[in-house]
Amino acid sequence: MHAQRTGEAAVQGYAQDGAGAVERARDLAADAAERIGGAVDRAAAASGVVAAQMVGRLRNNAELVAERGSTIVANEVVEKIAGIAAREVPGVYDLGGDVARIFSAVKERVGFDDDSDQGVSVRLEGDTAAIRVTLVLEYGFVVHSVTEMVRAKVIGSVENLLGLEVTAVDIVVDDIHVPDNGPVGDDEARAAGYQV
Repeated sequence: MHAQRTGEAAVQGYAQDGAGAVERARDLAADAAERIGGAVDRAAAASGVVAAQMVGRLRNNAELVAERGSTIVANEVVEKIAGIAAREVPGVYDLGGDVARIFSAVKERVGFDDDSDQGVSVRLEGDTAAIRVTLVLEYGFVVHSVTEMVRAKVIGSVENLLGLEVTAVDIVVDDIHVPDNGPVGDDEARAAGYQV
């Protein structure tokens, strides 16, 4: 009889342990489901933001209507052309603010070194473009002269190559590059930069 009671107690103990284990498993599953649900909600919100940004970029295209169709020009194309044009001006050391230049350096190390549109943003509406360029200038060049040359070069390049009307080129001078050893650029380019 004693052995039977001991066996029954053991079974009840195992049953209680099993019920406790099942309850703990349910609690863990509920906690995991709550965490996964939160992660899914955060991922959905983040993907919604990314999707909204992508839609904004897709909508920021220029449309050039021709007699037999139309041409869509993506803002990235305008940004690259404006960036290339700005870099060609004597006195321009680099494009972009501090953060953009850091990302560019990282991209270059990884092997993605196309930074021709770095420091340039474009807003397109129909066949018009408003452009913003962020510059780092070389020390020794007259800021006003360099920015006017950049503005003229960007307007000329975008209008001639793409047929868009440039309504504005806003320029931000973010930094001045001071060389570690000696003067920057050649004397002729520096002299051209001093012209007002």
